[in-house]
Amino acid sequence: MEQFKIVIVEDVALELKGTEGIIRNEIPEAQIIGTAEDEKAYWKLLKQELPDLVLLDLGLGGSTTVGVEICRHTKALHPNIKVLIFTGEILNEKLWVDVLDAGADGIILKSGELLTRGDVFSVMSGKRMVFNQPILEKIVERFKYSVGSQLMRQEAMINYEIDEYDERFLRHLALGYTKEQITNLRGMPFGVKSLEKRQNELVQKLLPEGNNGFSVNATRLVVRALELRILDIDNLVPDEN
Repeated sequence: MEQFKIVIVEDVALELKGTEGIIRNEIPEAQIIGTAEDEKAYWKLLKQELPDLVLLDLGLGGSTTVGVEICRHTKALHPNIKVLIFTGEILNEKLWVDVLDAGADGIILKSGELLTRGDVFSVMSGKRMVFNQPILEKIVERFKYSVGSQLMRQEAMINYEIDEYDERFLRHLALGYTKEQITNLRGMPFGVKSLEKRQNELVQKLLPEGNNGFSVNATRLVVRALELRILDIDNLVPDEN
């Protein structure tokens, strides 16, 4: 790895000292040209000399959004600067998404393996989406859950013989549409009476043993469709009218 310049943005003195130690001991090619504890000090450093890499903590001065904005503005003004997040925000997954959207080249969580030479080398060689083991485990867990949910939905659609119109009907019921409104959707070739018949048929399919003695209204039918994963609660969006 060739020599490169690095700026560290960290507001906790003890953690800054530890990070500097990792870099000096593990990554001798990195020349630390400055450290900053807040946004003001960071931009002052960049006016003096541009680094090749910014090692950026997210939680600065008690705020998590400052780090995201530093990343966003750095990438907008200096797209060639690499930004590697090194953060203790190990539970704030929304923050990870925000900083990736802001253009970060990777995220290293301050747990487990911490920062390694390999992580820095990957970023400096142009690799995007560089993560360490703790965050990779969370990403894989979410990926497995997402794939599992999709498979369950596909199986439910087949097992309960749900066609495109059934899914659209149930989805719009879940969104609060009336049957009259659903009949006006583009490509929905059914009147209100036909939808009522379809609803009764869906009740027979999804709740063949009834509803513990209670009648099955549209709300209960939709809840059952969600339980069976026929409807994806994360993708309840209406069709274009």
